[in-house]
Amino acid sequence: MDDSNSLQRRAQLLQHQAARLSPTTRAMAWSIASSFLFVALNSLMRELTMQMHAYEVQFLRYLMGLLVMLPLMLRAGLATYRPKNIVGQFTRGAVHTVGLILWFIAIPHITIADTTAIGFTTPIFIMLGAVLLFKEPMRWERWLAAAIGFAGVLIVVAPKLTGQGGWYSLVMLAASPVFAISFLITKALTRYERAEVIVAWQAISITVLSLPLALLHWTMPGLGQWLLFALCGLLGSSVHYCLTRSYAAADISATQSVRFLELVWATLLGWLVFGDIVSSSTLMGGVVICASTLWIARRESRGPR
Repeated sequence: MDDSNSLQRRAQLLQHQAARLSPTTRAMAWSIASSFLFVALNSLMRELTMQMHAYEVQFLRYLMGLLVMLPLMLRAGLATYRPKNIVGQFTRGAVHTVGLILWFIAIPHITIADTTAIGFTTPIFIMLGAVLLFKEPMRWERWLAAAIGFAGVLIVVAPKLTGQGGWYSLVMLAASPVFAISFLITKALTRYERAEVIVAWQAISITVLSLPLALLHWTMPGLGQWLLFALCGLLGSSVHYCLTRSYAAADISATQSVRFLELVWATLLGWLVFGDIVSSSTLMGGVVICASTLWIARRESRGPR
């Protein structure tokens, strides 16, 4: 009982300390958490796509994400997860499904670090969309951090475009603006939908839309693969929950440069799990990306001047 009370007090203390942070700082913290979870998820997805067809992996990943959330949904009551705009939920799911199809085609053929680096073009499209659609203020610090981070991405990606996996790198690159549209729709949905509702209906919509392609290439997963899919479901739901909380806390453009830290996590996991050789261009680009991320995090924590 004492241990339970102690944990409860610690949780309340953490919540109190988090509430004292500025909205932008809280949003960046949620974004950093999502970046680490996202790279771990990508690593598992790459492993599974080497064993099974990509479309089946896509379907099972979101099906398991839905099953992971189901106990929480039943406990709170299904009525609490009824969306206010079901058309918007399925529109977001359809757009994200298209991006996933492109992403899953490319993921088995390029390293996790390169996958992550190419995905960093998504924040650039998000920042542009946030300015055009939501009229968010774009201070010069955000543009500069994005430009420096994107330069780091080019350092990583440019040598690979001329190699054997160049075509798959372009396919991965094509997924970035599609994902950007999906995340912008998420930002719009946060105005009147709770984060849990958005994440749940993303899992529902993508599961439904991915099923036809999965059935065309279906093979029965083994026990080990089912366990990996269960872990993917947990990680995936956690990633999108963190992102949604981040988008609800502050301007979507304020948090995008922090996502460049994903390259650090991707490089480490790719080396540890897959034995991917880290190239000098990846290391150099990573240093540039980290520098821009740390600088903008410090500037944003001080608030607008």
